[in-house]
Amino acid sequence: MIDNAVRAKAIALYDRYTHETLDRRSFMAELTRLAGSAAAANALLLSIAADPAVAAIVPPDDKRLVLRKGPYEIDGGSMTGYFAKPANVARKLGAIMVIHENRGLNAHTEDVARRLALAGFFVVAPDFLSASGGTPADEDKAREMIGKLDYKQVIAQGVATIQRLKTLENTNGKAGTVGFCWGGAMVNQVALAAGKQLDAGVSYYGPAPAPAEAVRIQSPLLLQYAGNDGRVNATGAPWTEALKKAGKRVESFTYPGVEHAFNNDTSSARYNKAAADLAWDRTLAFFTRYLA
Repeated sequence: MIDNAVRAKAIALYDRYTHETLDRRSFMAELTRLAGSAAAANALLLSIAADPAVAAIVPPDDKRLVLRKGPYEIDGGSMTGYFAKPANVARKLGAIMVIHENRGLNAHTEDVARRLALAGFFVVAPDFLSASGGTPADEDKAREMIGKLDYKQVIAQGVATIQRLKTLENTNGKAGTVGFCWGGAMVNQVALAAGKQLDAGVSYYGPAPAPAEAVRIQSPLLLQYAGNDGRVNATGAPWTEALKKAGKRVESFTYPGVEHAFNNDTSSARYNKAAADLAWDRTLAFFTRYLA
C-alpha cells in the first residue's frame, strides 16, 4: 500500500519527467527507489499516468451529438480536428477550441470536446501534431514530438482555428478556447496573439506568460490552478496579479490540496472529482456568459 506522502513525491517526480528534463531511465530508477521495488514502482506509475482504457464520461457513440474527425483548412494548409456539436439544434452556437495536453489529441481530449458539445457548444479539438504525422499512441513519443514543435506556428494555428470557428454557418460569431497543462499554457499564448478575435479563454494549470505581457490581453480569461502544483503556480500567481493590475477581465481559482491535471479522470492518482466538477461548472458558466 503506497502512502500519500510517497504518492505525492512520485507525482512530483513524474511531473519532472513529463514536463522538464528528467530522462526515463533516471525517472524509473528514482521511482523504484521511492517505491521500494520495481514492481511497486510500476504499480505506482500506472496510478499516476493516464490510462487510455478508462471509460469516457461521454461515450464516443452518444446519439445526442454529431461527431467527426478529419481535416480542416486554415491559411492555405490543413490540420486534423475532432469536431463535436449537439444534434438537432437549430440555433447558432458559440464555438470552443479545446487544446490538448502534451500527450496530443487522445481519447480523453476528445471526451472533453464531447462534454462541451453536450453543454450546447460547437467544438473542435485540433491535433497540433498534425504536421508531424498526427498524435501517436505512445504518449512518450507524443511528448517528444510536442517538444520539437515550432511554438510560433502552433500559436498561429490556434489563432487561425479561432478565426475559422467564428465564420462557420452554424456558429454565432463568438469563439473561445480551453486548454489543459500544455494546452493551458497555449490558451494564454493564443489570447495574446488573437487579441479581440478571442471572446473567452479558460486555462487549466497552464504555465503562464511573463507578467509584463498582461497589458496585451484583450479577452476575458478564467485561470484554474491546482494547490499542489508549485511549478505552474510560480508563474500563475504573478500572471493573475498582473492581469488584475492591468484592469483585465480575469477570474482565477486555486483548488487546495489537489494535483496538477486534477481534471483528467484517466489518472486515478491525480483526478479529484470535487475540484474537477467545480472547475467544470465554472468553465461552463464562463463560456455561457461570453459565447452564448
